[in-house]
Amino acid sequence: MLRLCYGPLDCCFRRRADGLLWHTDLRPHASGDFSIAVAQANYSLEDQSQVFTSPSATYVGVYDGHGGPEASRFVNKRLFPYLHSNHSLRFSYVLKMEAHGFAPLSVVWIILVTAPFHPDFPYYSLYPILHKPEFATEQGGLSVDVIKKAFSATEEEFLHLVKRKFPISPQIASVGSCCLFGAISNNVLYVANLGDSRAVLGKRDRERRDSPVVAQRLSTDHNVADEEVRREVEALHPDDSHIVVYTRGVWRIKGIIQDLDALTSCDFLLCLSYVFASLVSRSIGDVYLKKPDFFQQFGNPIPLKRPVMTAEPSIIIRELESEDLFLIFASDGLWEQLSDEAAVQIVFKYPRAGIAKRLVRAALQEAAKKREMRYDDIKKIDKRVRRHFHDDITVIVIYLDHHAGSSKSNGRVKNTTVGYTTAPVDIFSLNEDEAEKSMLGAVA
Repeated sequence: MLRLCYGPLDCCFRRRADGLLWHTDLRPHASGDFSIAVAQANYSLEDQSQVFTSPSATYVGVYDGHGGPEASRFVNKRLFPYLHSNHSLRFSYVLKMEAHGFAPLSVVWIILVTAPFHPDFPYYSLYPILHKPEFATEQGGLSVDVIKKAFSATEEEFLHLVKRKFPISPQIASVGSCCLFGAISNNVLYVANLGDSRAVLGKRDRERRDSPVVAQRLSTDHNVADEEVRREVEALHPDDSHIVVYTRGVWRIKGIIQDLDALTSCDFLLCLSYVFASLVSRSIGDVYLKKPDFFQQFGNPIPLKRPVMTAEPSIIIRELESEDLFLIFASDGLWEQLSDEAAVQIVFKYPRAGIAKRLVRAALQEAAKKREMRYDDIKKIDKRVRRHFHDDITVIVIYLDHHAGSSKSNGRVKNTTVGYTTAPVDIFSLNEDEAEKSMLGAVA
C-alpha cells in the first residue's frame, strides 16, 4: 500500500531531472562511436537531427529551424534519401515508419509504387523517399556536385510545399532552417552547411605541450553578425542600402521591426518569425526572402528587388588523418554558450558514454551563469519561457577510431549494419508521455 502511494509522487519528483533534455546511449558507426543529445527551449522543438550508419558510410544531419519547426522537420525527412547511393536507407525509413504505426512494409511498398503522385495522397511524406532520384548513385558516389544537387532538390521540394499551403497558412513562407550535413565515406569527410550550425574537428597536436588536442572549425557560419558575411551580402546587393540593418542590438537581413502594438495576434507571430528568420544569409526555406512575390504579400514597405538569401551550401572535403580524433556537429544553441576550443576539450577529457549530453549540460550551465542562476534553476523553467535563457541545443559527437575501412576499433569489432537514429520531434511531448506511462505503471 505504501508503495502504491509513493510511486506517483516519486515519478513527479524524478521528472525534475530535466523534462526538456533527451540523449542516446553510445552507438556504433563504421569508423567508431557516436552520441546525440538535444535540449528543447522553444514551445515546439525547432532543432531536428539524424545519423545514418552503414558498412560503407556515416551520414550526420543537424537542422536548426527558425520561425517554426516545419522546415527543419521537412529537411529531416527529405535530404538523406537524395544523397544515399543505395536503397538500404530507403528501406530503413520505411521500416521506421512501420514501427510507428503505419501500414506493414509490403502494403506501403505496393501502394507507393503504384499510386499516382498527388498532394493529398495519404502516404505523401513517404512517397518522395521511395521515388526521388539518388544523385550519388547517378554520379558514382558523393561529391560537391552531388551534395549541391541534394540541397537544391530539398529546397525546391519545400518551395512547392509552401506554394501549396500558403493560401491556408501564410506563415509557412517565413519558416526556414539552417542545414548542417556531414558524411564519412571511403576515409573522406564531407561537410556542407547553410546557416550558423557548426562542425568542429578535435585534432591531436603533438607539438602543443599545454593541450594535446586542438579545435579546427570545418564549416562556415552564414550569420550576418559576422562582418565578412555582411560584406558578402552587401556586395551582392549594392543598390539596396537596407539589405543588412543593425536593430535592437542585432544585425539582420531586411531587419524591419514593425509596430507590434498595431498587429493582430496572427500578424504578431508572423512578425516574430520574420525577425528571427533574417539572422542567417543561407537556409532551406525562408521563401519570403527568396521570392519577391511572397515578400510583398507580407506587406513589407521596402520592396525585395532580388533574393536576399540562398540555399547554396558551403562545402569542404578532406581526407581523414590519424590525428583526427572526433567531430562535433551542433546547432548554434551550443556555440552561443561554448567556444570551439572549450567544446573540444570537454570531449577529449571525459568518457565517451553520454558525451553529447555532457556538452549540452555544459552549455546550459553557461547559460545559467549569464543570468546568475544555477542549472537546477534552468531545469525548472518551462518551454517557450526557457527560450529567453537559451536556444534549442543539438549536439552530435562522432568519434574517429580508425580509417580506411578497418573493421576493428580499439580492439572492438564494430557493428556495421545499417542503422538510423533520429532525435524526437518534440522532447517535451515525449517525456510527458513517458512520465504518464511511468506513473500509470507505478499505480498498477
